[in-house]
Amino acid sequence: MAAHFGRRLRKGAATTALAAAAVAALSASQAPGVTADDHGRRTTGAAQDAPDVNGDGTATGDGHYYTDLPPLDSPTPSPGDDKASGSSGAGDDSGIPATVLDAYKKAEAELRESKPGCNLPWQLLAAIGHVESGQARGGRVDAQGTTYSKILGPVLNGSGFAHISDTDHGAYDGDSTYDRAVGPMQFIPSTWAWAGRDGNDDGVKDPNNVYDAALAAGHYLCRADRDLSVQANLDAAILSYNHSQDYLNTVLSWLEFYRKGTHSVPDGTGTLPRHRSDGSGGPGSGTGSTPLPPVTSTKPSAHHTTKPGHSGSGSGSHSGSDSGGKPSTEPSKPSTPPAGPPPTPTDTVDHLDDAGTGTLTARAGGTFDKKIAVRPETKAGTAVAKVRVRFVVVGDTDATFTGGEKTATVVTGGTGTATAPALVAGEKTGDFTVRALVVGRTVAALDHTATVTERTADALARVGDTPLTCTPGGEFAEQIQLAATYKGAAPGKVAATATLIRSADDATENDKGPYFKDPDSTADDADKKPVRTLAGLTTDADGVLKLPKLYADDTTGTFLLRVTTAGGATVTLELKVAAAAS
Repeated sequence: MAAHFGRRLRKGAATTALAAAAVAALSASQAPGVTADDHGRRTTGAAQDAPDVNGDGTATGDGHYYTDLPPLDSPTPSPGDDKASGSSGAGDDSGIPATVLDAYKKAEAELRESKPGCNLPWQLLAAIGHVESGQARGGRVDAQGTTYSKILGPVLNGSGFAHISDTDHGAYDGDSTYDRAVGPMQFIPSTWAWAGRDGNDDGVKDPNNVYDAALAAGHYLCRADRDLSVQANLDAAILSYNHSQDYLNTVLSWLEFYRKGTHSVPDGTGTLPRHRSDGSGGPGSGTGSTPLPPVTSTKPSAHHTTKPGHSGSGSGSHSGSDSGGKPSTEPSKPSTPPAGPPPTPTDTVDHLDDAGTGTLTARAGGTFDKKIAVRPETKAGTAVAKVRVRFVVVGDTDATFTGGEKTATVVTGGTGTATAPALVAGEKTGDFTVRALVVGRTVAALDHTATVTERTADALARVGDTPLTCTPGGEFAEQIQLAATYKGAAPGKVAATATLIRSADDATENDKGPYFKDPDSTADDADKKPVRTLAGLTTDADGVLKLPKLYADDTTGTFLLRVTTAGGATVTLELKVAAAAS
């Protein structure tokens, strides 16, 4: 296996943190403040905290990650799309466990269909998967892609990492006090709650399943209509996973490495990373025969400062343990309890209150004219600023927020109010729910009911004025067209029903006179049965309703055709059947 750049740095007594800072993408994808080394890879100065580019926290809660670097020598691509997919390749950094690689490629294919403008490369998922979990511990997954044991990030208790109180009651991470990142793509439970996907179609969204996690990561990276072929968008997407410039550079380095060629290796034999951003190491061999242990360290990452009294190597009274990252020994109690970190605005929130949202109603395909507004408040009822509120569209609906997303996170401003983006109705009618939650704190959700009504018309008129006449047993020469309007505009997809009625005062269906041919019949046209009521008609995009051809039986006289749309617009037309003049 080719020598690692990180190993060369270590020979020069460099630390793992410096190795992480030295990694970046090729010069064609340079990030601000990054320079290329003699091998075409990136180096940076001291690690920096990147800005919260989305105002939405991060997928991982800014937990630790693996800093091992790709080899200096690029992988040699072999013929074929899978780059020598039949090779065993155990111990080769370019080899990706077969099931994990399949999950990345399936996620790319799904995103190519659902969000083609995102241009997500599966190699980006592979790069993040390597940095987050060593490709699911070297591919320690079953045939369905589920890890044999949970992969857990550090306890997010504010000690060296973010402070995120429990949001899942321990359902995913087994911790009912604090959250922890979970699974091969290291989602924190509060993010998985809205970003989770069912990538293997088993009806379950499981962060421990590589198919589910890879698809969720793809959708997470493609948020906000990002085009990942644009470098600035790619950088922003990666930083949304972890707010660290070193993290960005490390992921970009693996992305470029995988783009040059990869191949599949048997599950469980992938190369394992050995160094983490918090200074601790992985398995000593790095050959993939031994699974990585669950990540339980609570040490600070490379872009956090170790607090006084905490060991930088993980030993001491505050080190992590197999029991969930809690102290293995109980420190002696001081006479005066040490002051904890000051409460954040989020810590002071007691409940959510509505901020004058009003009734949420829209016609199918339209935009709701009111926006949901909520206010996080203290127990005393004081609105709290600088709190992240997540809005989630829930229920059997195709309604979304502007931009096509079903989630949106908003930070409360100076008035302490969070206003969701505009809701856009889909084609499904009925009620659905928009749920508001406080990010990073467990308080009761606030639900708003929204209603989508069917498309309607308030006026209907015939196009043209040619008399509608026919001889007995013949067909009407003109095919009837009607123009629908709603508040002066032409509405598309408005439902309508056409019925041959008995009289102006009797709207029951006539049993003689003009008729349509059954449009649902598979018989030859001449054998189709006559029908005198057609339901399920719809206007086209221009608001025009074009009726099928009308025919006449042997009965002569004047008959009436009544057409009614959703919303109550109605027109009644006169049809005449008479023998031809001699």
